[in-house]
Amino acid sequence: MVKNTERYIRVHPKFKLNGVHYTIASLRSLAYEFIKEGEPYEESVGNFLLDWLNDKSYVTVKTSGSTGAPKAIKIKKIHMFNSARATAKHFKLPEKTTALLCLPAAFIAGKMMLVRAMVLGWHIDMAQPKSNPLDNVYRRYDFCAMTPFQLDNSMSRLHLLSKLIVGGGAISETLKKKLQGISTKIYETYGMTETVTHIAARRVNPKKKKDGSIPFKVLSKVSVHTDDRGCLVIKAPLVSSDPVITNDLVELLTYKKFVWLGRVDNVINSGGIKLYPEQIEQKLAAMIAVPFFVAGIPDDTLGEKLVLFVEQEEAFAFAKAEYEIVDFEKYEIPKAIFSIPRFERTANGKLQRGQTVYKLLKNSSS
Repeated sequence: MVKNTERYIRVHPKFKLNGVHYTIASLRSLAYEFIKEGEPYEESVGNFLLDWLNDKSYVTVKTSGSTGAPKAIKIKKIHMFNSARATAKHFKLPEKTTALLCLPAAFIAGKMMLVRAMVLGWHIDMAQPKSNPLDNVYRRYDFCAMTPFQLDNSMSRLHLLSKLIVGGGAISETLKKKLQGISTKIYETYGMTETVTHIAARRVNPKKKKDGSIPFKVLSKVSVHTDDRGCLVIKAPLVSSDPVITNDLVELLTYKKFVWLGRVDNVINSGGIKLYPEQIEQKLAAMIAVPFFVAGIPDDTLGEKLVLFVEQEEAFAFAKAEYEIVDFEKYEIPKAIFSIPRFERTANGKLQRGQTVYKLLKNSSS
């Protein structure tokens, strides 16, 4: 094995997968078995295990494609190792932590659950990465990671999890309300493939109710600042050789805490007024029970006008009184509503706003 990778490409002596201890050699054998005879999600696990255990100093990972075309990038294994240790420290997850993998190993979040287990000595079990992954789970786990969609479909069985991190998209205000009073400690995370999953987190169901937005707090050895656009810049030398410049608008509280406002590339300039879709969507969440989002489309008078997209077959409309219930500014009320049978999404279920809007405009003009 290459000398400089030897100290972190290892299998912790207390590591277990599906209740079984593995050495490097036996784990390779299991990986080949998954690839040859396993279900598709097991095949992804097998492929990653072989990637992790080979002599290369990096792993090739696909980005999710939520903000553009998916692309392959190289992530250093030492950065993945450091990320695993930072997660363990932040969430207090020692060796022998019981964990559930229910995310696809084809993407960074699923890969990192396996890395954490292997290098930290966790006991991890695999469940099919589906919308309701806890359906056939009948034991308790110390730790798990899910998408907001999986969380929403697992409400009745969250008592099986002690700590849960949620990433891959923002947790809606409606879902946050459902989570209050639940014993599971649930954290919304902030991160991306380039930062080897999360570099910050916030508790979304604290025991004591807090006024205002709960800020994200960065993990150890991470600091943040903003650029001249007001977008977050991340310095995390243990997981990224260079600072990561994002398109996320934030309110910076300290070099360790920030409030996320939305994406600069989603900002709508309507008649000279800047509108932040994510903030408007938080208000609309109390009024809409189906998937939705707001966006700007070209307008001769305003430049861009604010419109609402709702994922359903039937036409959707609000009564004027409903807008008055929520504290809307007049310019935050959508100028039009479009009902669409199915939004455009990535392979792992992330909403693709731009592609959905583009498809509507293209069909309207043809």
